[in-house]
Amino acid sequence: MSLPKPREVFIQGLTQEGRTFRPSDWAERLAGAMSCFRPGGVVGGPGAHIGYSPYCVPRVINGIKCVIVNEALREIEPMAWDFVMNFARDNGLQVAEACLLPDPPRARPGL
Repeated sequence: MSLPKPREVFIQGLTQEGRTFRPSDWAERLAGAMSCFRPGGVVGGPGAHIGYSPYCVPRVINGIKCVIVNEALREIEPMAWDFVMNFARDNGLQVAEACLLPDPPRARPGL
């Protein structure tokens, strides 16, 4: 049985040497640059510029800034995928592939 392909790539704010990557807002900047890549494309109007794309979001995991990049971005816009992957490579950042597991079913009270 083969394992499913990784569904997300975690770009970590640590260099290959283990140093914290600077500037401190790098994750927000990178995710902000990708904010226009959304399901259904860019929507105009008031507030359309606020928020991150669900395909590229900044997070802090175990105290380390990260950008989580969904592999769907590769299908939607290959150049955007190349941009974030090249950013990680060019800056010597640690990258981990993962596949998020679905939440286990929740028991319903009274059953």
